[in-house]
Amino acid sequence: MTDRLQVDPAAHAIAGGIGGALSMVVTYPLVTLSTLAQTNSSKLTGSTDSTKSEPEKDLESGKAKKQASTALDAIKALYNNSGVLGFYAGLESAIFGIIVNNVVYYYFYEALTKVVLTRKKATASSAKVLNSFESIIIGAIAGSITVFSTNPIWVANTRITVSKDSKKLTTIGALMDIIKTDGPLALFRGVLPALILVTNPIIQYTIFEQLKNFINKRSKKGLTSIHAFFIGALGKLIATGSTYPYITLKSRMHLQKEGEKDTVLGMIRKILDKEGIAGFYNGVFVKLSQSVLTAAFLFFFKEELTASSLQLLKLIRSLKNVQRGKVTA
Repeated sequence: MTDRLQVDPAAHAIAGGIGGALSMVVTYPLVTLSTLAQTNSSKLTGSTDSTKSEPEKDLESGKAKKQASTALDAIKALYNNSGVLGFYAGLESAIFGIIVNNVVYYYFYEALTKVVLTRKKATASSAKVLNSFESIIIGAIAGSITVFSTNPIWVANTRITVSKDSKKLTTIGALMDIIKTDGPLALFRGVLPALILVTNPIIQYTIFEQLKNFINKRSKKGLTSIHAFFIGALGKLIATGSTYPYITLKSRMHLQKEGEKDTVLGMIRKILDKEGIAGFYNGVFVKLSQSVLTAAFLFFFKEELTASSLQLLKLIRSLKNVQRGKVTA
């Protein structure tokens, strides 16, 4: 395993971005099912009533729409309503979002980690790895930067996923439509629950870091891609399981239109009044399956790709140096 201090944070960012895109492609049908369940979308009710095409109508409690009771029912309903392509609604925006999300997160996470570990090395500290407290602080800072950078993309992705015209929408088109109809601030709806959800990657990466330290101490080969797959899955299972109500809350707030100015507390009361506690856990089993698999594949791919990303960066920089030499000559 390459010394962490010797690896450019940009290499981690590239590996994380590519790994995130690959893991998203593999698990996206589960992403779609969980988003539709969280937002009570009519795509999972079997309804074909064309008058129910507006996403916000899916949230009206006065319309007693029967939600799919099992994952199999949800799959059948979505297939009947939207066909195979319905499982990939919003995939383009999700891939774009996860690439930006992971590039930003991993760059700042690894850059801050490098600062901390370099300082430890300079002070001759015996600890050459992150402790739990350091993981939490670094994760909080990197996660907060990522939230503000990517929230508009995830607002667009949620709108595309639940829209009955999702096949016609692109990320840029959805973003422009949101700005035109609801104003620029609509792109940052759900930021507060998203910031609260920074606890999700904090929990996930703290668990991952500490288990990685444990493995590196007891294994001559150090952390392998298979190790990364399983401890990444475990970290995500605990993180998502403990923060799921906030994930639902964020998805609901992404669907708010102009004039719907529910605060976080207002949205919590609305869900409780109309759906009870169970409303915060719509699609929880599908979401857990999706999150755990996505994280497992992400960590696997990232571990495999980090060395290649480092070589790619070296190649790009050498080409730049050659070009500069030609210009100087």
